[in-house]
Amino acid sequence: MSNPIYLALDMPQLDDAVAMAKRVKGHVGGLKLGLEFFCAHGSHGVHEIAHIGLPIFLDLKMHDIPNTVASAMQALHVLEPSIMTVHASGGRSMMEDAKAAAANGTKVVAVTVLTSLDERDLSRTGISGNAHDQVERLADLAQEAGLDGIVCSGQEVGSVHKRWKDGFFVVPGLRPAGSTVGDQKRVVTPRKARDDGASVLVIGRPISRADDPVAAARAIEATL
Repeated sequence: MSNPIYLALDMPQLDDAVAMAKRVKGHVGGLKLGLEFFCAHGSHGVHEIAHIGLPIFLDLKMHDIPNTVASAMQALHVLEPSIMTVHASGGRSMMEDAKAAAANGTKVVAVTVLTSLDERDLSRTGISGNAHDQVERLADLAQEAGLDGIVCSGQEVGSVHKRWKDGFFVVPGLRPAGSTVGDQKRVVTPRKARDDGASVLVIGRPISRADDPVAAARAIEATL
């Protein structure tokens, strides 16, 4: 992938999202549409963004019984996403069925531990050990289920890459040096994540909320 940056376009107004995508099109490699975007704009919104001509990462983080997830995957074939997400904690059978039901050409990756969570948060949900250990456990499960890769923070991607040499690794929660962390807890710079094996770098606010989004995207691209 020549440009691994996927711009997160979770905006309440579709026109704003389209305008932003067109504005930075030449400096990102794809566009990530998450739950907020899909709930606000649905399939129509995805089609409007797809017309811009960049690969679409549909980040819906599916987590349900295997049959429901498989049916949802099939329903989304028409949108032709390049990447789709499910939650690894849904279990091996759910992940296997999700991959089997995905459209040809769609990579299915499993969300491991959200970048907004740390060890204290995990402990409160009954998960023992640290985030790094949990990511490795879920990455192994995703690989066994036949998925293409996982979503993890930049703090874990290096170690997981060593365990899964040909995996496809999506890293969100990235912040360029000197930028505001916001609600993220396990962050690294885009360059660090890329050097450690990230396939896709998901970047939102550092670009979309910058005074000059094009300059921000170009500056990040220049570090890679």
